Amino acid sequence: MAPRIPLPPLGRGQPERPVAVLDVGTSKVSALIALIGGDAANGGKPRIIGSGQKPCMGLKRGTVTDFDKAEMAIRGAMDQAERAAGMQMDSVIASFAAGNMGSSMASAEIDIAGASITPTDMVTLRQAGRAAIDPRNRSVVHALPALYTLDGLPGVESPLGLHADRLGMDIHVVTADTPAILNFTRAVAQSHLGISTLVASPLAASLAVLDEEERDIGVALIDIGAGMTSIAVHKFGIAVGVATVPMGSADITDDIAAAFDTKRSIAERLKTFDGAAVATMRDQTDPVTIPPTIEDGSVEARKVPRAQLVAVIRTRLDMLFGEISKALSGLGFVGPQARRIVLTGGGSDLRSIADYAGSYLGCNVRIGRPRGLTGLPVAQEGPAFATLAGLVLFAQTDPGDVWHTQVTSEGPSLRRGFGGVIEKLWGSL
Repeated sequence: MAPRIPLPPLGRGQPERPVAVLDVGTSKVSALIALIGGDAANGGKPRIIGSGQKPCMGLKRGTVTDFDKAEMAIRGAMDQAERAAGMQMDSVIASFAAGNMGSSMASAEIDIAGASITPTDMVTLRQAGRAAIDPRNRSVVHALPALYTLDGLPGVESPLGLHADRLGMDIHVVTADTPAILNFTRAVAQSHLGISTLVASPLAASLAVLDEEERDIGVALIDIGAGMTSIAVHKFGIAVGVATVPMGSADITDDIAAAFDTKRSIAERLKTFDGAAVATMRDQTDPVTIPPTIEDGSVEARKVPRAQLVAVIRTRLDMLFGEISKALSGLGFVGPQARRIVLTGGGSDLRSIADYAGSYLGCNVRIGRPRGLTGLPVAQEGPAFATLAGLVLFAQTDPGDVWHTQVTSEGPSLRRGFGGVIEKLWGSL
């Protein structure tokens, strides 16, 4: 895996600097070049100065299956963005959602002996945290501090200056299968780009579509892509769990193509313009035209009630949201306060899908669209580009990562364990 280059913290008064981000998905590759940092009149929001997008045929379920096709799409999208920005970039911050990506928790604790907690103690704790992580033959994508504890008391946001006998930290560790990451980084490298940081797709999308109160009260983000659906659960302002479901909106398209014996391109149009997640009374009588597969005039177009199209879509959605429900339960997203869902990704553009999801999951559901940027092209303001926009915001904030920070000395005594923080966060629900 390409080495990660930590970005320096940005503060007001610092000059703007360019950053390139890349979202490589199953159906498309999208790129942005933005200026981040500084004290601009727009409130310090990142400014988009270049964008690009190309169809992608080199991935399946988010995993690289054809290096040449993936490289062509990556090159094309980046070339468009670089031409628009008037500059060439050597490295990118890239999203990643494949490789059976999942998360767990690691914990570390050090002895403070009742003293006031200093920055040196925090460094020592991070060293202990890194030693506590066991990726179990997988690659670590993120290892982000999730929760600090003082003498066993959870929920401490900033322990600096406080007194305690024991200072602890729970770490949200996101891992993925190493071969999938190696294939992905190779495809980007063949495009003559380095990867400065790899970001889990649902964490990037969360930055673009969730607000602070949602993350604090408790919310699950569901990013429905073409080939993958990514999930990120948040509580107390932090991400506490990540999961993926190998199913997406392209499966709906394939189901429509099979059910009505038509081409994928026609099925995609039917889904986009005539499809819905919830049927209405009019759908029983309103017709939908199904063009013939062979367009030589020998076969006439068929007309079927729109309700039949909706029924095909609903069958796949029942399968998808059944898996999503299982994943949410596995992440501990249960209880009376686990009632907020934000849908994003290209699959969330399906008409009435928020109503369907709210009924299926028993939650309040809204559609999340990217925000927090200036100059984002109108064509990339929809939910299909939430991850792309979130990558720019990640570059702006760049949260500290325990695993990818150099450790210079042996960590002190620590405890190992996985899963404890979820129970701490959701135990009162």
